[in-house]
Amino acid sequence: MTDFAALLQPDRGQPARAIELVSDFAAWLAHQPARTRALAAMHRFEGKPGTHLLIPDEGEHWHVAYAPDGTGPWSLAKLAAALPPGTYRLFDDGRPVAPAALGWLLAQHRFTRYRKAEDGEPRILLTPDPARIAETLALAQATATVRDLVDTPASDMGPAHLETAAEGLARRHDATLTVTRGDALAQGYPMIHAVGAAATRERAPRLIELAWGDAAHPRVAIIGKGVCFDTGGLDLKPSAGMRLMKKDMGGAAHALALAGLIMDGGLPVRLHLLIPAVENAIGPAAFRPGDVLRTRAGLTVENTNTDAEGRLVLGDALTRAGEERPELVLDFATLTGAARVALGPDLPPLFTDDEALAADLLAAGVAQDDPVWRLPLWDGYDDMLKSDVADLVNAPDGGFAGAITAALFLRRFAPKDAAWAHLDVFAWRPSAKPGRPKGGEAYALRAAWAVLKQRYGRP
Repeated sequence: MTDFAALLQPDRGQPARAIELVSDFAAWLAHQPARTRALAAMHRFEGKPGTHLLIPDEGEHWHVAYAPDGTGPWSLAKLAAALPPGTYRLFDDGRPVAPAALGWLLAQHRFTRYRKAEDGEPRILLTPDPARIAETLALAQATATVRDLVDTPASDMGPAHLETAAEGLARRHDATLTVTRGDALAQGYPMIHAVGAAATRERAPRLIELAWGDAAHPRVAIIGKGVCFDTGGLDLKPSAGMRLMKKDMGGAAHALALAGLIMDGGLPVRLHLLIPAVENAIGPAAFRPGDVLRTRAGLTVENTNTDAEGRLVLGDALTRAGEERPELVLDFATLTGAARVALGPDLPPLFTDDEALAADLLAAGVAQDDPVWRLPLWDGYDDMLKSDVADLVNAPDGGFAGAITAALFLRRFAPKDAAWAHLDVFAWRPSAKPGRPKGGEAYALRAAWAVLKQRYGRP
């Protein structure tokens, strides 16, 4: 794991190379000496966002002129990846360092479990705002946690590995970990058991629960879909559709990361983390199209598609969360391809019937440069979930409004007396951007954390 703490340090006047931010190129150029103007012309530095110029000073010293790439957390990310190793500070132009520092850190994050890091020498950023360091480091660590968990192949990321990750969190924060598996899972959480029943004994399904915090504090449930690999089951995916299914536990990765932020931040809540961890495999015990599944909620579900398994495991987890009477429930899931067709990889759809929660998440997404987009829990499509033989189906015929009908399915199991939001995240970045490499990625994580701090944070 990248040592982010070494990359962001308080500015105590230690030697560092200066980064001069160039927001108005013409004004900046007009105030430069002739040799700097000539250097800019020679290197064709024209102040385009994301470009920089190394400017010699006296002796061996030099500083950097940089045109920021926007104003959000990624504004320094391209620069952090391009500069030579060393220590840097921003010219004091009144800009807060903390938002841009997140991108500076994450631009230097590498997933190195299976190969040596290409560039291990750090670019250190000094900040005059040491009070913001801890929060920035926590956000970087949480994002890296999601990336690393999702990037890990299924051979090393099964249900037991998710349990180990949760166990580490519990141990670090003196939380209580409960894992339900075997006969207890089959009896108590029939849908979780059914989805994971075909997996090998080493990759057996389980419900992982972590409880933390004062029982007198407001109860918050965080749920993450933990399908560690999704073959599609007997409704087998084609090879192209299966290629990235190591990321189908991306919801669990988000939930673990958010739980870590809550506990590291000492948020005054009673946290209930739930991860239904399964592998949707093929074998003699695989659940079949047409099977009618019992649920923890007492409803029956006609399984019309074994590749619509995520909503099944989340249904039992949502029911369990509601039994503790939380006031807020957030679930993260790599749930539907329909969400990607509608909104692409970068914009997670948000589903909730709670107007205040919707407004908070949308506003936080804008403020944190971590956007979500609200889609409707359209009651008119509820009829699509009707079954001829059971209380409902898991996947309607026709494929219309796939992200919405999946969310409507989840709503059947969400607690009725709690604010609930479902986030259909992709958990993967198909092409690299500054500070955001191709691979596993956190979406809506910073937005969700901002909302939790707003609602429950200490003054």
